Amino acid sequence: MLTSVDTDLIRVLADPLRLRIVTLLAKETLCTTHLVEETGAKQTNLSNHLRVLREAGVVETEPCGRFTYYKLRADVVASLASQFADLAESARGAADNKRSCP
Repeated sequence: MLTSVDTDLIRVLADPLRLRIVTLLAKETLCTTHLVEETGAKQTNLSNHLRVLREAGVVETEPCGRFTYYKLRADVVASLASQFADLAESARGAADNKRSCP
């Protein structure tokens, strides 16, 4: 059964820096300092992108002293992947369906 793809989440992940952050967090839990080092982004810019990811439910925070660690919510990514898998499965079945022109 075809489900709709979460377009809001796609918009959030479409930004190159946010996608880079998600890719890094898929490998390990990182604090803002690590993310600044890895991406080369300014801290304020990175914080804004992390806020967007947090509000979208893509990452969650873990306070650790004066640092905040970020980790990727694998369930959210898996859900989006499942939506695309459903779309691909539907496309396989649609190859034989052709609507006739009037």
